[in-house]
Amino acid sequence: MTNQKLISKGSANAKTIKNSLETHILYLMPYDQNSKGINICKDASDGCKIACLVKSGLASVYASINEARSRRTELYINNRSEFCDRIYKELFLLNKKAIKNDGKIEVRLNGTSDLDFIAIIKNRLGKDILSDFPNLIFYDYTKMIGKVLKYKGQNYVLTFSRSEINEADCIKALSIGANVSVVFDHKKPFPKTFLGANVIDGDKADDVMMEVKGKILGLKAKGKLAKADVSGFVVR
Repeated sequence: MTNQKLISKGSANAKTIKNSLETHILYLMPYDQNSKGINICKDASDGCKIACLVKSGLASVYASINEARSRRTELYINNRSEFCDRIYKELFLLNKKAIKNDGKIEVRLNGTSDLDFIAIIKNRLGKDILSDFPNLIFYDYTKMIGKVLKYKGQNYVLTFSRSEINEADCIKALSIGANVSVVFDHKKPFPKTFLGANVIDGDKADDVMMEVKGKILGLKAKGKLAKADVSGFVVR
């Protein structure tokens, strides 16, 4: 693989471009779409796989986007130490840029995956990116309730993602003040409440999760497959 950056600037993403701060995202190919069939979205449901955003937006138009994601994924799968080393160096430069500009930069390491990169990098390199890079704000969506519980109160804001099979974990996440993202029918307005929590527009910006706690982040179904979903992943 070339030395092309692994972490991309979020200016091409319809949501992150609306973020209040400069944002960078790592995009991989989701679940088991790699040469070894390793699932990098451990708790992805069948509905989630069908509606995955990797099949929508620019990625559904330009094959080169998912080809680049595949190359990054193969590096992660086949040479994890090099992958972690490159990610750490890119984060170092982003933190340096944020310091120079006397500000913060937001980083989402799971644009289309669901991995615990904080632990992976710590295990591989012995480095803690949460403490090493204080000018970076880390955030992600996840379907792993254990990850939400593990990083509660740290510099890693996690929103739990609802699927058609994890409602009990959604309620658990809300009970500890975490936000829960829910995909709703694109033709209908968001409900005022869901699972007993207030619903806000999660499509307003990708980092809206930083501003609220214990809310439902409503997302409209995107892409043909998500809009036609009948699995229960999309709330009708």
